[in-house]
Amino acid sequence: MDFFAQGRLSDSPYVESVWQGGAEKDTSLMCPADGRWTLHVAKTHKVVHMSIGGPTTKAVPLTHFEGVEWLAIKFKLGVFLRGLSARTLLDEEASLSPASKSYFWLGGSRWQFPDYENADTFVDWLARAQVLLYDPIVSAVVEDRPSKMPIRTLRYRFLRSTGLSISNIRQIERARYATALLQEGMTILDVVEQAGYADQAHLTRSLKRIMGQTPALMRAMSKPESVPHPYAALLAD
Repeated sequence: MDFFAQGRLSDSPYVESVWQGGAEKDTSLMCPADGRWTLHVAKTHKVVHMSIGGPTTKAVPLTHFEGVEWLAIKFKLGVFLRGLSARTLLDEEASLSPASKSYFWLGGSRWQFPDYENADTFVDWLARAQVLLYDPIVSAVVEDRPSKMPIRTLRYRFLRSTGLSISNIRQIERARYATALLQEGMTILDVVEQAGYADQAHLTRSLKRIMGQTPALMRAMSKPESVPHPYAALLAD
């Protein structure tokens, strides 16, 4: 097998999913847009590299180089790291300074590199140290839960945690929801109606930009381990 990956959902209030994998030769995959932050650990030839990826606005190709072993901790929507600007990290990734072969620096403290088994515990430690913060208003707005907060305040809090506008986040979440429906076997026309797109062309443009694939290719793909889709709550009424 040239490339392998496995993932799981998380019970942590801060983590959406945890993934690990490796590549026996250079492998390029399409990485979809996402309003969530992700911690990455990459190990190549016994050298470990830790980085934080910010929210992304469009699908981009991602190459896993030969011999790499990797771990990805994807945070929930609205979770962010103190002291790092979401706007600066938008569509970017920042390296975290190593402290030794087993530790790295973050938030002025030394932390041990996490692994697949202890990822949730590691993130809980970050939250207790207030290195990791969570703004619940982000998911509440995406799920269309009512808020009496002024729109200017809502916009500020979205930009602080995601670097994106409310509209941008809604578009990404709708594309994720549409993708899940397609991979569950729903027809393209039914997905257009269920996810609230104007027509099939609108759906195609959205998925190509945000997910990096056409609806037909998404429907042909086997269903991966799924994650909750907040946009579904918006359409359930």
